[in-house]
Amino acid sequence: MSTETSQDLTITGAPATGIVLTDVAATKVAALLAQEGRDDLNLRVAVQPGGCSGLRYQLYFDDRALDGDTITEFGGVKVVTDKMSTPYLMGASIDFVDTIEKQGFTIDNPNAQGSCACGDSFN
Repeated sequence: MSTETSQDLTITGAPATGIVLTDVAATKVAALLAQEGRDDLNLRVAVQPGGCSGLRYQLYFDDRALDGDTITEFGGVKVVTDKMSTPYLMGASIDFVDTIEKQGFTIDNPNAQGSCACGDSFN
């Protein structure tokens, strides 16, 4: 169930149409924040021009609050998207994989019509 407060636009839980952070990814983000000793940072997910397919994802820790940000909380981890990136990330799911073949965060985005071979950019 989602709740929204008009004061800070914080959404708690996984809205059906918003970005989703899996439990595994939320645990990994929380562990990285604990390792840094920071509880004031959020995971910012953004879409920027670039990459071989036209748009690329950026995931980084951020302590800023920008006008129009959408903030979603998963297990104590806040995921922030800016006003321009939010439409591109509606319904996207962020996971963390740790296999012998690869390790890192992955984004499954139903809005992406195509992507590059490395999976870092999309159109």
